[in-house]
Amino acid sequence: MIDFYSVSAEFYELVATRHTASSGPPLSRVLDGVDTSYGPVLEIGGGTGRVTEVIAAALPHTEIIVAEPSATMRAVLTSRVARDADLRRRVTVVDGSAQDLALPEKLSAVVIFGVAGHLTAPERVSLWKRLAARLPPGAPIVVELMGVSSPRVIPPVMSLRETIGRQTYEWWIGGEPTEGDAMRFTTTWKVLREGRTVREVSDSYVWHTFDVAQLAAEAGMTSRRITEAGGQAIPEIGVLVK
Repeated sequence: MIDFYSVSAEFYELVATRHTASSGPPLSRVLDGVDTSYGPVLEIGGGTGRVTEVIAAALPHTEIIVAEPSATMRAVLTSRVARDADLRRRVTVVDGSAQDLALPEKLSAVVIFGVAGHLTAPERVSLWKRLAARLPPGAPIVVELMGVSSPRVIPPVMSLRETIGRQTYEWWIGGEPTEGDAMRFTTTWKVLREGRTVREVSDSYVWHTFDVAQLAAEAGMTSRRITEAGGQAIPEIGVLVK
């Protein structure tokens, strides 16, 4: 398993806070009314636990299993769960990547945010097959898409600027096609103090592009996509239903 996040994990909460503010409400609406009597809800790629909190609030009596392969990210996730009495009772944090994760025999729903593009098409097909075998009819797999359905050049742009104490943090991201359906995204965090850059942290990762129709075809499921919530654009979310 390649750890895509430890290099810049110290900054991740800045992105996660904004991300959850936009993606949290539509995820809550998708999960509202899900029958959770069949088994626990699985979150693959829990990060620092912001989406885990959304799942727990939307399904207040449900057991949740959260997989996060990055030890650095998992430390923050476990800390978040441990300090909340309700999460501590209902959430189990496990180490595991999507490709080799040990799955429960039964699941009521699955949430996969920020993960699917790290998998090749054959790896995704294998994952959908394993999940489908454990889900009842009508159960959703909620997948976050990058909003890039085919490779293209994305010039570097500042996507976030936040101030904490005496320092300002800027997040720059850009991408370019590599081979086949893949893009290489490069991210740079700049730490500024009094207008001067005092640190830079950069990393890159390969992301396989797709759209929700392609995911549905791979999985043999029906699908719908969500691009707005409350009249506001959101990061694209796909809902696959068995």
